[in-house]
Amino acid sequence: MCGISGVWPAEAAPLDSVRAVAEAMADTLRHRGPDDGGVWADAEAGIALGHRRLSILDLSPAGRQPMESASGRFVAAYNGEIYNHLDLRRRLEDEGRAPDWRGHSDTETLLAAVAAWGFEAALKECVGMFALALWDRKMRRLHLARDRMGEKPLYYGWVGRYFAFASELKALRLVPGFDNPVDRNVLALYMQFDCVPAPHSIHRDVFKLPPGTWLTISANDVAARRLPAPEAYWSVTGAACAGLKDPIGDETDAIAAVEAALKRAVAGQMIADVPLGAFLSGGIDSSMIVALMQEVSTRPIETFTIGFDEAGYDESPHAAAVAKHLGTAHHEMRVSAAEALAVIPRLPHLYDEPFADSSQIPTFLVATAARQRVTVALSGDGGDELFGGYNRYLWGRRIWRRIGWLPFPFRRALGRSIGAVPAATWNAVGRLVPRVALPGDKAHKLGVRLSMVRDGDDLYRSLVTDWPPGSVVRGDGRPASRLDEPRLVAGITGSEHRMMLWDMLTYLPDDILTKVDRAAMGISLETRAPFLDHRLIELAWRLPLSMKLRNGQSKWVLRQVLYRRVPAALIERPKAGFAIPIGPWLRGPLRDWAEALLAESRLRREGYFEPEPIRRLWQQHLSGKHDWTTRLWAVLMFQAWLDRHRAP
Repeated sequence: MCGISGVWPAEAAPLDSVRAVAEAMADTLRHRGPDDGGVWADAEAGIALGHRRLSILDLSPAGRQPMESASGRFVAAYNGEIYNHLDLRRRLEDEGRAPDWRGHSDTETLLAAVAAWGFEAALKECVGMFALALWDRKMRRLHLARDRMGEKPLYYGWVGRYFAFASELKALRLVPGFDNPVDRNVLALYMQFDCVPAPHSIHRDVFKLPPGTWLTISANDVAARRLPAPEAYWSVTGAACAGLKDPIGDETDAIAAVEAALKRAVAGQMIADVPLGAFLSGGIDSSMIVALMQEVSTRPIETFTIGFDEAGYDESPHAAAVAKHLGTAHHEMRVSAAEALAVIPRLPHLYDEPFADSSQIPTFLVATAARQRVTVALSGDGGDELFGGYNRYLWGRRIWRRIGWLPFPFRRALGRSIGAVPAATWNAVGRLVPRVALPGDKAHKLGVRLSMVRDGDDLYRSLVTDWPPGSVVRGDGRPASRLDEPRLVAGITGSEHRMMLWDMLTYLPDDILTKVDRAAMGISLETRAPFLDHRLIELAWRLPLSMKLRNGQSKWVLRQVLYRRVPAALIERPKAGFAIPIGPWLRGPLRDWAEALLAESRLRREGYFEPEPIRRLWQQHLSGKHDWTTRLWAVLMFQAWLDRHRAP
């Protein structure tokens, strides 16, 4: 895994100064690539590419970047892994189009594939995760591309008189003339979704390249400060539509196909020249990945989990039981509240733009534990979206059937009534419903949703909305998000499948994958997600809903594969997520920190938020009458980010 950067001035500039900017940008990404670094510049075009390297494949100098193709026409700065690159090499050799290989890095393979087949065709042949910049010296064009699901980040846009791109925003802030202000409209999106969704960034005139797309920019574009629209080379919507038209009807065939696809994905992602392990929570997804890794490996797989002392938040015993059954070399880090709290001051720098999924803290902690022993860790990310793992898929339609017939004013009153009952009371009632984890928090969230929902599709939007548009950001001119593009789920019947597709388009890349990338790369750990192999994704969309959700249980087909390897008794328990007790901490050890950030005078002075609703929710949360953790955490993470970056 690596960090990439580059600058291209709109006007002629001394090449040495352009190189210096690219080098300074790359240096800010040293955490993504501590092993090596380099800069390459084109004297005629005035463009410079920077790179920081975390050596995974071909640790020799033959893997250094930026890397030139054999002909010298193409130069790549590349972040990621192409898992099938050896297969691509053999194909190039069979076609007689392979160069004289200098090493065995996937970067060299990528350059050879581009030279042989063209840029877009090469992208379509790659199985992997990546963000890359490719300079075409002959055509004087820069190509940028991002992997199909958005595992690796790529920002680009205008900074001062430069077109610039980088793996993280912190590199763009080093470009001379950076004064890109906070985009208030995008801030409204952040407050709604707890993250900044692609293609937006928190800064004006800077964007994220959407997953599965590529962009080509020419010298004329740079001179005119014109950004061409990204083009898609693959889309999850296309995969969903194609899969649903070609369903697998036989359950035995479906189980066999999923098992084979998972085995292939896991085996392909275990290729590395450095120590490799896996995160293990003891849930279905991570247990599945580890079980298949252990089958492939000739020695015990290194597995990692963290444990908390707080009741209801510790899944480490479940992970330990699965690890013992599979025979892994298991490592458990016990984390105190003080150690978890100590991560919070690091978050604004680590995440680089406002990000408010509080599971960012345990994710960083488990990544830190893994990095002590390995350089690469596989995870179970993506399993929920592919196979129907989230609770909302199970009860979303069920709830709507029961309350959808009520006129909206009655539904709103019902939601407010649910929210009026203290979380502690719901928790007490929840002891009678053992399959529901943290019932008080879930009841309050449900109450908020019911007070906003007007139709079936609106139910999903409400489930992923934190602060409703227009409720708290001053000057809120909220731009359209992908949830405002119904064409993306057009033709997808069934509310559950529509929710899964929305999640794969938005929540997965913008929240989950962002969370994992920044947490892991912040301490130079590469993470890989076998569930996100696009061939497995295409297969999963061929499965009827009944093979995902059955008898009130999620991931039916995945369970059939897993239970051949791990007893059901070790897996069956309520889905809790990867959580820590932020809500109680805001009433306790974090109270003074939060109060300073939420002070009414400060909110008014900075002018981004309406203070009244924030102060009202803060007082309700402190009193224990309502759990407003997620809304308050969104405000707090923006305020802390503002402190760290002193954004204009």
